[in-house]
Amino acid sequence: MVELHLPVMEEEVLYHLDCREDGVYVDTTVGDGGHAEAICRRLLSEGRLIGIDWDEEALDRARERLSRYSDRIMLVHADYTQLLDVLKETGYPRVNGILIDLGASTLQLMNPERGFSFHLEGELDMRMDRRQSLTAMKIINEYSRDELADIFFRYGEERWSRRIATAIMRERQLRGDISESRHLAEIVKAAVPARYRRHGGHPARKVFQALRLAVNSELENIRAVLPQVVESLLPGGRIVVIAYHSLEDRLIKRFFRERAEGCTCPPRGPCVCGKEAELRVLTRKAVKPSEREIENNSRARSARLRAAERTIAAEKKKGE
Repeated sequence: MVELHLPVMEEEVLYHLDCREDGVYVDTTVGDGGHAEAICRRLLSEGRLIGIDWDEEALDRARERLSRYSDRIMLVHADYTQLLDVLKETGYPRVNGILIDLGASTLQLMNPERGFSFHLEGELDMRMDRRQSLTAMKIINEYSRDELADIFFRYGEERWSRRIATAIMRERQLRGDISESRHLAEIVKAAVPARYRRHGGHPARKVFQALRLAVNSELENIRAVLPQVVESLLPGGRIVVIAYHSLEDRLIKRFFRERAEGCTCPPRGPCVCGKEAELRVLTRKAVKPSEREIENNSRARSARLRAAERTIAAEKKKGE
């Protein structure tokens, strides 16, 4: 079997999900099944793990990894924005906990055919779900300079967005379509002023991040799924989200704050404030991986975990 990547902050995820042996849990980004496997180890035969992923190749790897728990898992090829429909179809419309790990797996990033890496030679694809039509190649070769600059700035926070977009337009005019990932990486590198190339990693990192987010509508998907998560949780049910850059983390933090407005209860113990908040925030600050984990798994370095709990007050409000 292919070596699978390590799940990020496994202990912290299990702690904040507070898994029950007979509970029903959803891994909305099951990937290679690392977190799902850790959850399954906590479940008895009556417990259930529903794994969702839009990458069919990742689901195949998860299916193999989780084969020993086949009596308690259901794997679904879907976009997590379809959460309510998926849970309805599986027969578990309300669950005890939901995990969203927003990171791409190492196997996805390092597969040249997927086009995610600026280090590898491969076609500019970047689709998580290969059923969709929009690719990074289409964006790079068909969008206008202003549209490209907007994507690079909005999704990558790239300060040289317009300069890079201009270089891409020039390359398209001189040599035609840009189809390979390393070709794009070289264009970006040449467009960034020399004094800035020596700091902060490869100059193309933010552009590739921006393209991945744009191709897969990742920020829009986060906005779409979070209200569905709240609706899907039982009273006392937990949501745990792991984000890997500031744009994602800000969305999560803002949503939790808005849905927990008025609740000042501490993370542990019963929620007794009597407010009508839908959530109680369990992590006042984002939880970061330990130095030891970062040493063993460099992918965890930028991870930030936030957790919240559905309140009983929200359930009462729903029933009114």
